[in-house]
Amino acid sequence: MKKICLTGGGTAGHIMPNIALFENCKDDFEFMYIGAKESMEEKLITPLMPFFSAPMVKLVRSFTLKNFKIPFVLLNSVLKIKKILKEQKPDIIFSKGGFVSVPVAIAGFILKIPVITHESDLTLGLANKIISKFSKKICTSFEETALSLKKGVFTGTAIRKCFENPNKSMAKTQLKNFDENKKTILIIGGSLGSKNLNCAILTALNSLKEYNVVHIVGKNNLKPNIKQSNYYQIEFAENIADFFDLADLIITRGGSNCLFEIAYMNKKMIIIPLSKQQSRGDQIENANLFKKKNLAEVILEEDLTTTKLVNAINNCINKNFNYLNIKNGTQNILNVIKSYIK
Repeated sequence: MKKICLTGGGTAGHIMPNIALFENCKDDFEFMYIGAKESMEEKLITPLMPFFSAPMVKLVRSFTLKNFKIPFVLLNSVLKIKKILKEQKPDIIFSKGGFVSVPVAIAGFILKIPVITHESDLTLGLANKIISKFSKKICTSFEETALSLKKGVFTGTAIRKCFENPNKSMAKTQLKNFDENKKTILIIGGSLGSKNLNCAILTALNSLKEYNVVHIVGKNNLKPNIKQSNYYQIEFAENIADFFDLADLIITRGGSNCLFEIAYMNKKMIIIPLSKQQSRGDQIENANLFKKKNLAEVILEEDLTTTKLVNAINNCINKNFNYLNIKNGTQNILNVIKSYIK
């Protein structure tokens, strides 16, 4: 059986498509994963397949002495990953990007193992700009991205199996005294939550009493003192697809993977992307393209106020958005992978 080495980490957006690929192809391929030690990817991946770690370093986008260590840590990481790859003998490497993927792609290139990478966002992140030099192909979630790249191929994004048969009833069982007669707003700030988004929702609660407000706040962000009958706090939802199914409107950040999962389920959405002070601006680009195609409403973080948020919710809950017939891109990605497996 042919073996695929998966890599990617740092956020759920770099991990979940890898899990989707594994779920859809685990009967046809052997899998392994390389990521950072004591990381989100190690926690999520270890129950699924063999996980290997090496020293990893991330570029800090401001002047810091830590950045001077990058060449030395990178070299050490490449050497350790080369040893892992020689022992495990994967036939191909599939990278979802993020800083953990860079040394894996370099080590694979040195060992002449084909590398395929996937870019979820509209434009390449720094890690994928580097990885693209060592890759055979760059799969993309956006068609516009593929057209701008010499090695680009539009595949769409890999969607996890849980989104194919979601069950809103399972989500309801986790919400005490859920009101079936109210429309439901779901707020999700990403795998780590979002302080600014969470604060905006809590401030707006008194103006949202006509809705069920289901708030996935992120790790260590629970506020147990808030007592409002229509407000439900959840730290993290293992069955996120069930909550998507339950929602009439979803408020989210601008991570591409989450946006395509929401669009896959034809749900209305308000996107509040991370500002350029917190990111390279990729979420703003993703959000603006979704808005341009009338798939979502967008509120920039610097413009976020209670009034603007409440008005957007009231407008969007009854608004007619376009819906894309988004298909699971797993098979398209797999076709690219197969074409480079000897």
